[in-house]
Amino acid sequence: MEEIVNRVANSALEVFDLEDYYPNGIRTKIDLSQWLYEGFLLKEKDFREALKQHNWTQYQGHYVAVHCATEAIIPAWASILVTTFVAPYAQKVVLGDIKDLETSLYQSVLSQLDYSTYLDKAVIIKGCSKKPVPESAYVMAVQYLQPFAKSIMYGEACSAVPLFKKQK
Repeated sequence: MEEIVNRVANSALEVFDLEDYYPNGIRTKIDLSQWLYEGFLLKEKDFREALKQHNWTQYQGHYVAVHCATEAIIPAWASILVTTFVAPYAQKVVLGDIKDLETSLYQSVLSQLDYSTYLDKAVIIKGCSKKPVPESAYVMAVQYLQPFAKSIMYGEACSAVPLFKKQK
């Protein structure tokens, strides 16, 4: 009987798993509409007072996305003002939803990595993830890897989709 060989494990493929770079921490949305009159109208005096009364310490160490869940037209200064209250407690604050927050977190992490270890190597960007890795992170990763890698694929080693191959 012929021995079964795991060719994937023995290959020269380098796996780039974005899940490895997932920043741990609590993600929190702050909805501006909670402080709007009937969820749609910003009354400046009431808004400022509500922000002063809010317990901002509950966001200690959180990654925060500031957004408005209603179709209200809100002046730009409103989200900026909220940021001045939450920023001293949060690890990071972004304007947008959780997806925007995840994108921003990955921008920070991926921009700090040393990609020279992938020089002239075949790289597979792992596709399946148990963590909420946004599609934008894959787009960023391929841009960082492309100047170094000999080739880039996406997916799993057994069913990878070729994305890039360096011209000789």
